Amino acid sequence: MKPIQLTLILFVLFTLAACSSRYHTRQDKAPLRAPTQLEMRDAKVTNEAKSVSAGRPYKVLGKHYAPISDEKGFVQEGTASWYGRKFHGYYTSNGETFNMFDMTAAHKTLPLPSFVKVTNLANNKSAIVRVNDRGPFHDDRIIDLSYAAAYKLGYHLQGTAQVKIEAITIDRKTPRLTYVQVAAASNETNVQALATKLAGQFNLGAPIAYEDNLYKLRLGPILDDQKAQKVLKTLQEGEFNKAFLLYTEQEL
Repeated sequence: MKPIQLTLILFVLFTLAACSSRYHTRQDKAPLRAPTQLEMRDAKVTNEAKSVSAGRPYKVLGKHYAPISDEKGFVQEGTASWYGRKFHGYYTSNGETFNMFDMTAAHKTLPLPSFVKVTNLANNKSAIVRVNDRGPFHDDRIIDLSYAAAYKLGYHLQGTAQVKIEAITIDRKTPRLTYVQVAAASNETNVQALATKLAGQFNLGAPIAYEDNLYKLRLGPILDDQKAQKVLKTLQEGEFNKAFLLYTEQEL
């Protein structure tokens, strides 16, 4: 096993063990101030890579949990709690630092990170939070919200509330396109000549973009990542050692 892999595994085990031990401590406490309106803004939903290490099965307080790999369509109802000062400043299960004033949450099995809309069934208040931690490790609770999120939902004084959780995902409307940026120069004629040469050599499009007073030559689009990597390697092993991959959501 490589040192970096061992370090990552040990970090995840340490994080889960720390999370488990903190659940043995005394009752959590609220912060000394209320969250601001800015702090209670819904989390911005983005497409983020999932944590591989935080997606592995794990054991806390003698119980086994198996995270799911895809949250699309996930809906759940049950009891929500909140966590605040007891956990503030500690690492979350995917290596971030918990801030009780961020719009975040902990869930036993959702991928990390993921985004969910949480609705308080008693008052119909809702919030969008970013799930970046594991918990709550109590059989009668399904999600732990940060203090700011619980405050927004109106149950920070009661401690728990009956909620509905709905996963939010972003569907790609266009395929993710790969280009290889080959070179950039101020002389358009030279770049055009190079584009013609490389387009024939690789049998690819060779669009030229004018940005920052430079003509930038790209090869593509390439929908197959393996092919893109092969083209990049060929270029870098030749005279274009500064070539790099460029990902976009639409045609250039």
